[in-house]
Amino acid sequence: MTKKNDMTGQKYGRLTVEKRAPSAKSGNIRWHCKCECGNEAIVYGSHLRNGNTKSCGCLEIETKRSMHLKHNMSRSRLYNIWSWMKRRCNDDSVEDYCNYGGRGITYCEEWEEFIPFRDWALNNGYSDKLTIDRIDVNGNYEPSNCRWVDMKAQANNTRKNVHVTINGVTKTIPEWSTLSGVNVNTLWTRYYNGKTGTDLIKKTRKKRT
Repeated sequence: MTKKNDMTGQKYGRLTVEKRAPSAKSGNIRWHCKCECGNEAIVYGSHLRNGNTKSCGCLEIETKRSMHLKHNMSRSRLYNIWSWMKRRCNDDSVEDYCNYGGRGITYCEEWEEFIPFRDWALNNGYSDKLTIDRIDVNGNYEPSNCRWVDMKAQANNTRKNVHVTINGVTKTIPEWSTLSGVNVNTLWTRYYNGKTGTDLIKKTRKKRT
């Protein structure tokens, strides 16, 4: 490793890099760090450099306590959305991390704190029936790339969506479900079983009893 890439001894927030840690399965470089609170943590080098990880987790706990005193919303749905947005980008133990932080998806510096996120949400159409959605699925969480949509709209925007062409018309699986009236889970099952064309969206006749 060149001196240019060696992060040993450098400090990022409350973390001081002590030594190189085993790389992740993805091949991404990780570092063994010591936190000011005395705890140790293994952190991705990219998360240290971009400022997404600043402590072993103690800073987030303190922030949550502080925010609870300030806004009394730590148990609200909106706070949970904000918290999970950050975890998907920062915490490689989260199941969906590979689709977010693992792909380089992060969030803007402004949304490191809950209050600015809350204010943006309430001024841009948030309701308890909607979920946060990135307009560009390869872009970051930031005001210019986020909106509030229902689950159906978000499903159509996911990068995992499959586009299927039937009779020269190309639509996503959820869109074909809406058009055909066939349950979306049925379409997914048929798709993975190799069904194509009109066989994919054909309605099954109910057996007479």
